[in-house]
Amino acid sequence: MTNAIEIRQLHKTYIDGKKGQHKIALKGIDLDIPEGSFFALLGPNGAGKSTMINIMAGLVHKTSGTVSICGYDIEKEMREARLSIGVVPQELILDTFFTVREALDIHAGYYGVPKAKRRTQEIIDALGLSDKADIHSRRLSGGMRRRLLVAKALVHNPPVLILDEPTAGVDVELRNQLWDYVRKLNQSGTTVLLTTHYLEEAEQLCDRIAVINHGEVVACEKKQDMLRSFDQKQLVITPTMPIEEISEKIKNWKSEISKEGKLIIDYKPSKDNIQDILNAVSSADISVRDLTTREPNLEDVFLQLTARNRAA
Repeated sequence: MTNAIEIRQLHKTYIDGKKGQHKIALKGIDLDIPEGSFFALLGPNGAGKSTMINIMAGLVHKTSGTVSICGYDIEKEMREARLSIGVVPQELILDTFFTVREALDIHAGYYGVPKAKRRTQEIIDALGLSDKADIHSRRLSGGMRRRLLVAKALVHNPPVLILDEPTAGVDVELRNQLWDYVRKLNQSGTTVLLTTHYLEEAEQLCDRIAVINHGEVVACEKKQDMLRSFDQKQLVITPTMPIEEISEKIKNWKSEISKEGKLIIDYKPSKDNIQDILNAVSSADISVRDLTTREPNLEDVFLQLTARNRAA
């Protein structure tokens, strides 16, 4: 499988010249992002995600290591590497003196896109900016400004699109429209790298996920493999009669009574037989009206991985 992005032993240390202090942001990152994937890079604040993206975009100088984008080294083949990516930053940085259309045309000019090959109107239409095309960006709402940032990242038709918290502060309708368009881009072959704190977005959209914490990659695999590796499920029991306390007969498992009066039992599928749990519930004289099981989601996995890394 060809990789759109390859990162090897990437280190970054920030140095405060006045105070003489060193802050290590990245600790030897190795990461492969396959061509055509929808890849999530997740991590808590300060984990190093934005530093990695800024290095790829040429905004931050790495301390050591190598990064290549579509086979181009970001230092030795800087021009080709930068032409290969479109970056949507977290910050709403826009020139307020230009209209939406003017901003896209000017940005395309920065990348050397000839006027005859510019896709300005196509991008405006695709991102739902048609009725805002001739309005100055200072008059746009926060959500519309975010769309304009995405549009600017696409003017040179890059094979790799990097989205750094693209839906922060965006309402649900705009968010859905944005993701519909990004899905289409990905289906047409564009590699998408997403950072987000909305873990449900990453779970719905992405096929591969890496988790970074304290400047290190603590997990990187296909989404389904990552979810399956989380050896934890919940049995949720709705009793016919209210339960006031947890019986000794089921205290072999971590259990709690929810506000709604449901009995929630955590168990490990690799070790626990669900029939044993049900037998224990029956022997505790708990009559069951309904029961369901809850599968782990990405938030469960993320919290476990980052907590484990903190403990280490």
